[in-house]
Amino acid sequence: MLAAFSLLTSSAVMAQDCKQNCSKLKSYSFVEVQGGVEWTTTDAKIDKLIMPIGAVSLGHYFTPVVGARLHVSGLQAKGRFENLDKNYKWNFITTDADLLLNISNLFSQNYSRPLNLIFVGGIGLANAWKNDDMKDIIQANPNMAPLAWDSKNRLSHNLRAGLRLETNVTKPFGVSLEVDANSMDDRFNSKTNDADDWMISGMLGLSWRFGHRYSKCEHKHVEPAPVVEPAPVVVPAPVVEKKKVKKEIEKEEAVKLHKEVFYAIRVSANETPSAIMEQVAKFIKENKNVKVSIVGYADKGTGNPTINKKYAASRANQFKDDLVKRYGVDPSIITVDSKGDTVQPFAENDKNRCVIIDGEGIRVYKETIEVEE
Repeated sequence: MLAAFSLLTSSAVMAQDCKQNCSKLKSYSFVEVQGGVEWTTTDAKIDKLIMPIGAVSLGHYFTPVVGARLHVSGLQAKGRFENLDKNYKWNFITTDADLLLNISNLFSQNYSRPLNLIFVGGIGLANAWKNDDMKDIIQANPNMAPLAWDSKNRLSHNLRAGLRLETNVTKPFGVSLEVDANSMDDRFNSKTNDADDWMISGMLGLSWRFGHRYSKCEHKHVEPAPVVEPAPVVVPAPVVEKKKVKKEIEKEEAVKLHKEVFYAIRVSANETPSAIMEQVAKFIKENKNVKVSIVGYADKGTGNPTINKKYAASRANQFKDDLVKRYGVDPSIITVDSKGDTVQPFAENDKNRCVIIDGEGIRVYKETIEVEE
């Protein structure tokens, strides 16, 4: 760890020297080892199929944005017959030629950032062998034979797409986190289901970068400025004070509304427009972009959940209808809900026969300020 820290510290000094010498990263090569876990998808749960995976790769970045690598990964994979409660394993190896696209450098030339996001896309071959566990299961359960891949040829294509995060590419050593999705032929997991098999892998990696190439900045020779004779003294014109005038400007602020309307037992309608309803209507008309929610409630101490749900909904809908009919409110800005007696907003039982109205909008007002002409 001390040696790695020393190398990283020295690389930071080298990067700083490059900046001082006006150099810009062009390309570099790397080797990387990775380790992690993989999951070959099937009808079993993920936690029953997770297996370790290792990988090694050799690559080169032709520019700070575009690179390529030869990537070899493999170890063991696992499948499962859920109805038999049996797992089976096999060995595998994948070899891919991958395109690497540094998304961070694509949109910014600040190569000194701590992390880079890289897209991975590739194509290659996968091979699987030593599926003795599957053969033993088939021998013990002949009715499963149609699911087994009988051919010895389990070589298939491997299409890959993924993302990786890695530390600063200007340093000689780097750490990465990579997640890939690999699509392979149906024969890969020894089962036939007329669809490609998928392997999802997540790996941590340690890379060594070497052969960094930098482009030098061109230093242009600057001719000394010609000697200019002092200009004649010019008497400044008298300063004229600017006149201040008052100006009216329009401003906006967010406003909110909260109102509560209480009802007698089994009552869901107002005989006359209440003062609260007038306040709600005024709030809607005096502000813009208004949204209003009306929620009906019922008390647990009366009736039963079914009846209470009905009365709570009736109260909320009746309040909305009165707003629309009596005050011409746009119904599209109002949402209605019924909680019945499942929610009791008040500790006092009788208060829960109510409708609660909440609204929000934008108030436009004018303000006078002084400006210079």
